Amino acid sequence: MQIQQQPLKNRVDESGIITFNLEEYFPKDEIIAFDLQPFLFQGLILREKDYRKAMMELDFSIYQNKAVCIFCSTDAIIPIWAFMLAAIHLQPIATKIFYGTAENFIQQQMNEQLKMIDFTTFADQRLVIKGCGDKPVPTGVYVEITRLLLPFAKTIMYGEPCSTVPLYKKK
Repeated sequence: MQIQQQPLKNRVDESGIITFNLEEYFPKDEIIAFDLQPFLFQGLILREKDYRKAMMELDFSIYQNKAVCIFCSTDAIIPIWAFMLAAIHLQPIATKIFYGTAENFIQQQMNEQLKMIDFTTFADQRLVIKGCGDKPVPTGVYVEITRLLLPFAKTIMYGEPCSTVPLYKKK
């Protein structure tokens, strides 16, 4: 007796679920940190004269054509002008200059790109916000995409189409 096999069906494809991959909105620029911590005297104090001299002597070529995130990794009190002076030296060579960490920069850049999407195209659609990937998508971006999709989506899920966590279903 021979068993007749049915062709395999891809139920995920047939479900009509749209996968929204946030990695597609990840900044294209190479991101590099500019930490003010090494310029602090005894790790606590920024001396103006020493800092200005260090800025004049610093080889800024490593920041060429990169997005630069200016911040201080220690809990020292840094005057605002110190960040401004770093920006002045970086302006001619960096593609972008940002105050904050790389994660802050990524979140801000991705949120800006998300705001340009016409979300009406997702009206009454079943959506999965892709959860796993190769790039470190900040949690704040997941919150922002949820906020932006909520008025339009029929359902919002998180994860992969074959294994999702349901989050929202329009009533």
